[in-house]
Amino acid sequence: MGWTKSARRKLSLPIITTIICTFLAFIFLLYTERVSTISSGYISRLKPCPKRADDRELESDSIDNLAEDTNDFDPDECSVNHGKWVFNSSIKPLYSDRTCPYIDKQYSCIKNGRNDSYYLHWEWEPDDCMLPRFNPEIALRKLRGKRLMFVGDSIQRNQWESFICLVESVIPKGKKSMKRGRVHSVFKAKEYDATIEFYWAPFLVESNTDIPIKSDPNQRIIKVDSISQRAKHWLGADFLVFNTYVWWMSGLKTKALWGEFENGEEGYEELDTATSYRVALRTWANWIDSTIDPQKTRVFFTTMSPSHQKNKEWGNVNGIRCFNETRPVTKKGHWGTGSNKDMMKVVASVMGRMKVPVTVLNITQLSEYRIDAHTSIYGELQGKLLTDEQRADPLHFADCLHWCLPGVPDTWNQLLFAYL
Repeated sequence: MGWTKSARRKLSLPIITTIICTFLAFIFLLYTERVSTISSGYISRLKPCPKRADDRELESDSIDNLAEDTNDFDPDECSVNHGKWVFNSSIKPLYSDRTCPYIDKQYSCIKNGRNDSYYLHWEWEPDDCMLPRFNPEIALRKLRGKRLMFVGDSIQRNQWESFICLVESVIPKGKKSMKRGRVHSVFKAKEYDATIEFYWAPFLVESNTDIPIKSDPNQRIIKVDSISQRAKHWLGADFLVFNTYVWWMSGLKTKALWGEFENGEEGYEELDTATSYRVALRTWANWIDSTIDPQKTRVFFTTMSPSHQKNKEWGNVNGIRCFNETRPVTKKGHWGTGSNKDMMKVVASVMGRMKVPVTVLNITQLSEYRIDAHTSIYGELQGKLLTDEQRADPLHFADCLHWCLPGVPDTWNQLLFAYL
């Protein structure tokens, strides 16, 4: 039976349409199969595989490359103390006082009841450079087989605990340990054969008030020319980070003693604070110059951490010290009486004469703005959390000296990380 021209014309369009649709469906199947294969391969590459020695070597190289990429920081071209705090809601701290088990109650503000978190989302931006973000893996790589030791007072312990919390979350359980002591505490990152240590020396030089602490400044006597009994414990460290400031600022003249304690600690001389501070720093500097090999040990000195006691200095005439402050000071170059410029000049003068190079971590100006980040009423007093009655009296009990963790000391360690 033959087809008429009319029938052929009626059937040709459906047949052609069917052929085209079939062809397109076939192409689509090939495409989706290809996409599925590519996706599967990509996902499989994301899955962690057992690491061989050469894999670890490649990982090591990639971390070093990342360090080079992120660390364009040049301390000779960057004045870190000139800049501003910028609010960034996307910033999330690398830890919290609930996830890091090494934070003292004294600094655990959120755990102690602080219910605002605004202070956690500010980042420091220098005017003429960018600070690299703190990278725990790179920091631990830099510390492999080394000792990092913080030496100083409770502010330095604040920074030490911050550094530990910044890195500890990437260390597997069972691969880290902490040994606390009254004077010397040691955190170990076993996989890296690294230690991050703290040594309690509030004056750096020796005194009669280190252990046990004499709470009455009138009873404190400082051996301004003696440091060797303490400093012998600092030998062998690859990185030494020092500070001393807060304990000097009692408002009283310093009872300075030369030589050993004798005759019931009599025979001391009363000096003004700047003079005794200079003598003590020279004692420290002489020890550094005569003992430290700069090819083996790198020395840092952290400048003063400001206190914020006088709310009128930042324009809050109705405030109570640092209590209830939730934002940094925005006035450029703000400087309060909680930072003593004469003491800063002493630091600059002494270190300018040293033979061993000392890297100064200038944290004073950037910290001056952060009236919002102190522990305030969310800390401790003589080892005990403040009572409800004490919290209701911030004029007498707010701590405007120490810092919440996470918080401002993380930025100090970001700066330290940049120098590393």
